[in-house]
Formats: sequence, structure tokens, C-alpha cells
Amino acid sequence: MIRESPAVTAAPAVRTVDVRHEQLARALFAAIAAIMITFSPDHSASVGMSVFSGFATASAIAFFLSAWLVHPAGRRRLPIVLGSLTLVGAILGGLPPLRTPIGFFAVVVSWAAVTGAIELAAGIRRRRREPVARDQILIGALGLALALGLLLVNPAYSLEYVIAEAGGAYTLTGITIGVGIFGGYAAVIAVFLGIAGFSPRAPRSAESVEATASASPHNVNPEVAS
Repeated sequence: MIRESPAVTAAPAVRTVDVRHEQLARALFAAIAAIMITFSPDHSASVGMSVFSGFATASAIAFFLSAWLVHPAGRRRLPIVLGSLTLVGAILGGLPPLRTPIGFFAVVVSWAAVTGAIELAAGIRRRRREPVARDQILIGALGLALALGLLLVNPAYSLEYVIAEAGGAYTLTGITIGVGIFGGYAAVIAVFLGIAGFSPRAPRSAESVEATASASPHNVNPEVAS
């Protein structure tokens, strides 16, 4: 007598979009922001907020798309929360009344502190289970570093100086320093996420298949008994 084993559970579908694509998208948007600030002769609050608002809008879209395309059901809370908070920052950055030195520091510091703390905490919590958690820890720490760096700058700071070789007088202001710090943050994020995105790693589909196989009692070889 031959006893048939239960049907083998089908392997989950292979995802064509992985975590690396989310990282590369974020790296691209950060690189664009860094380039715009670096090559702009105007580091005013208006320019700084415009660049931040565009960066935050694109990053929020990347978070929302990754929640749908990258993360499985039950694991989408983090990108949705980060995307929502980043979108709020983008909206605030686009409001004309907030395009002032005080507004720039308030919006960017708040965004960097909250999203940085959330991503850092998520990475620490997942560091034993997911290799990508190490990237989250560093990105979160960099966000907190951005907030701290901006808090150390006085928005009302102003220093006049003369460069004889250039034949002119110039003024270094707090907002110029603040926008420059944000540009430096964007450049570091772009480099790090770009490296993380191109680094070799185990495919997500392979991890999912292994997890499913170990968790399902039906994935066993057929037994033949007489």
C-alpha cells in the first residue's frame, strides 16, 4: 500500500525588486541633492529648503514604493513610517513662510532627528536577523549626526571677511553653514548607500525559500510504506 505525502508547498515568487534597489534609489536622490548644493553659489535658506524638499519628496516616493515592491506583508511598517515622515518634511520645506534660516534649521533638524532615531532603532532591533540592518544603523546614526551638527550652528551667525586675492568682501552666515552641512550629509549618504546597493549579497528569494521550507511541515520528501 502506497501512502502519498501532502502536496509540497509552492516556493514564493521571486522578487525582481530587492532592498538594493531601494538603497540605490535613495543614493541617487541624495547624490542629486549633494551636487545641487555643491555647485550652487547661493546657499540661502530658500535654495536649501528647495533642495531639501525635492530630496525628501523623491526619498518618500522611494520608501512607499519599497513598502509595496520590496518588503513582504507584515514588514512594511518601517518604510511606510519613514516615507510618511519624510513626505511631511518635504511638504513643510515647500511652504514659503518656512523658507527662512530658522525654518530651514527647524524642519531639517526635526526630520533628521526623528527619522534617524527610528531607522537606528530598527537596525539595532534587527541586527541579529538581517544583514541589511547594519546599513540601517549607520544611516540612522548619520541622520542623528546631521541633526546634532545643525543644532551646533547658530542660524543668526554672521561673519564678514575679505579675500584680498579675490578683491571682495564676503559674509559667512549660519544658513550658509547649515545648507553646507546638509549637502555634506547628502554626499556621505549617497556614497554609502551606493556602495551598499552594489555590494554582493544573498538573493532575497533564496532567503524566503529557505525560511518557508524550514517553517512548513509539508515540505518533506514523499514516503513510501507498504
